[in-house]
Amino acid sequence: MTSVDHTPDPTTPERTTSERTASWREPDGIAPRGTLVVLAGPGETAAVYRRFGARLAADAYRVVAVPADAADAEEAAEEALAAALADPDTPRPLVLVGSDTGAARALRLARRHADAVDGVVLAGLPTREATRADAPEAGLDERTACPNHRLVLTREGALDRGAAPPEPLADTEPLRLPLLAVHGGADRISPPEEALPRYRALGAAPLVTVRGGLHDILNDVTHRSVAATVVLFLERLRLGAELPPIVEEFIEPTAPGA
Repeated sequence: MTSVDHTPDPTTPERTTSERTASWREPDGIAPRGTLVVLAGPGETAAVYRRFGARLAADAYRVVAVPADAADAEEAAEEALAAALADPDTPRPLVLVGSDTGAARALRLARRHADAVDGVVLAGLPTREATRADAPEAGLDERTACPNHRLVLTREGALDRGAAPPEPLADTEPLRLPLLAVHGGADRISPPEEALPRYRALGAAPLVTVRGGLHDILNDVTHRSVAATVVLFLERLRLGAELPPIVEEFIEPTAPGA
């Protein structure tokens, strides 16, 4: 049996909550490096992104998670972005992050505020309208193989995909903002063969797939590697919208005549 340690991590940045959102800040004494507004997927509360938010905050990025467990998820997203834009102390770059229908919501929000948002991260972009799973366990098996995330989804009541009206699929007109797309290579909800062409049409670069990754790729078993991928994108974005490379693999030159 797999055991899960729920002991609070004393190094986790302080979490603050409001009526609609949860937020995580950089450690005391560390200058913030940017701001992420995370838009949750179907039925998810902000608490579903506690691990992701705490990990990014440990790298000095401020994170605000916006739930999707209410009928006014679009309005809540607008309000969270408006609050970040209205605060003169909001660290830049300001990046929208979305999972599943939250990814579609992030795209719509980015198009409406393209002059104010610095970048976008999409994960598990829907390719079909959501359908109710036959049983909660079936929904879990499609979404994640991470035992801790499975417990969180169950605890937060995020398994009923029919709880809210279906949202429209995202359009695929090119997004003229820096865009990172991360998708599970074994995603059965948004199959990669359907999702990757949509990301390419949007202009995603980088576009990465995670070997064996399932739909909730921000919180799946590879959540550490995915978070590192997001951090590297953010660090490059801090250097400029053209995303100058920071880490490059060294390729040994081939000897003449070899």
